[in-house]
Amino acid sequence: MRLTILGCYAATPRTLTNPTSQVLEIKNHMFLIDCGEGAQVQLRKHKIKFSRINHIFISHLHGDHFFGLPGLISTFRLLGREKEMHIYGPKGIKEAITLLLKLGDSWTNYPLRFHELTSKDSEVIFEDEKVLVETVPLDHRIYTNGFLFREKLGERKLNVDAVAKYKIDKAYFQNIKNGKDVVLDTGEVISNAKLTFDPPKPKSYAFCSDTAYKPGIVPQIKYVSVLYHEATFLESEVHLSAKTKHATAKEAATIASAAEVETLMLGHYSTRYKSIELFKEEASVIFPNTLLAEDGKSFEF
Repeated sequence: MRLTILGCYAATPRTLTNPTSQVLEIKNHMFLIDCGEGAQVQLRKHKIKFSRINHIFISHLHGDHFFGLPGLISTFRLLGREKEMHIYGPKGIKEAITLLLKLGDSWTNYPLRFHELTSKDSEVIFEDEKVLVETVPLDHRIYTNGFLFREKLGERKLNVDAVAKYKIDKAYFQNIKNGKDVVLDTGEVISNAKLTFDPPKPKSYAFCSDTAYKPGIVPQIKYVSVLYHEATFLESEVHLSAKTKHATAKEAATIASAAEVETLMLGHYSTRYKSIELFKEEASVIFPNTLLAEDGKSFEF
């Protein structure tokens, strides 16, 4: 699982920082999560093959989370894209995007599939044989969802030495990896446990975009591999977090601790602070395994 941060600062873009957008590579999928201004420039700058992006997830309709989307959609058109694009986001996102395309007489030459979200409860919005994606309802000034990406349990790993020992033909290998036992010509049954190793533990990634402190999400994100949680403010400005429905680094760490996640990543920093290291210092008191999102940085998990 690889996460690339395209932008991780709050609100206004600056020459050296960008608003929220990131790319998650998981089980051969490349998912774009939020698309603030400058996202496509960041994709090019960091040499990400964004033609592989077929699914885009937008948390909410504040500009710093989706104003880069119309430009990206238009660029795909200019590049001659033919494969359909799926966009998941709040009700209204279809109207916003298609109005711009209509006014600019620049309809795409590839199918755009909008999946508009309205539920205040968690729901599965994408699933295939490898990955499942569900919403994480958040508490912001407008309708907002986070997203939880989960790998599905993979096939078992073949124990090559054991297979050789029992002289099992390769024609049975796929069935063995699918968990089945093998019956030898002698009638002896060789249990699957003797022929395979457990598959790797599935990884999971929870993206919690703009939100006030919301302990109610803890059961849903329990034990995830990585939790990205917004941390717009430090505790010294906690009065602003309540007013704007954003979280502090301490609150993000409290959520991570309660959910017993493996790793916490902070982002969506207010630019009022002299150093983002202050966010890590504050969060690490509660949750030591804390990382800082940084524009252009990639993380392997």
